[in-house]
Amino acid sequence: MILIVLSGLLVLAVFGCVCVVWAARGGPRWARGVAKATLVAGELVSRSGRSGRGTGQHGGTDD
Repeated sequence: MILIVLSGLLVLAVFGCVCVVWAARGGPRWARGVAKATLVAGELVSRSGRSGRGTGQHGGTDD
């Protein structure tokens, strides 16, 4: 069951990436909408991953 869910998520991620590339080349309106949703979802996942790390890259003074 978990394999089916993970496979579905992988298919959605690949489809989203294809739509991002297609929309950048002037694809149809629905592809631009899917691309926007994919980019927003990626940004949300990225932000949620950063907030749970504590003192990661932003907390140090190692210049």
